[in-house]
Amino acid sequence: MNTLKPGRSTKEGSSGGPQRKEVRCAVRFPLALPAVLSAGQEERKVLTRNVSASGVLFEMHDPLKVGQGIDFSIRMPGDYLGAPSDVLVRCTGRVVRCSLNQGQYQTAATIDEYRFAEQ
Repeated sequence: MNTLKPGRSTKEGSSGGPQRKEVRCAVRFPLALPAVLSAGQEERKVLTRNVSASGVLFEMHDPLKVGQGIDFSIRMPGDYLGAPSDVLVRCTGRVVRCSLNQGQYQTAATIDEYRFAEQ
């Protein structure tokens, strides 16, 4: 019997056994927002493609290594947070995927910690 937890799914592989499918536990918002990302000593301006409570997808010119720790700041629209104005969110996370797509790197990262910066 195959019992699935909410937000998790599997599909049958060509060999007949279960094949792991990407797991998403949080709603993603398709937001293209400018962000500042720091990886080690290097700081770069990037663009988000989608944001959720547990992760973010960035679009950037140069790749990052999977597993690499990163810090990033995003100014989130107040409408999405239920706030009267935009809010600067400072996050710490790690890269979980990086692939080249139409000349840009799509870099997925977790949000391990976050805090709202004072305005």
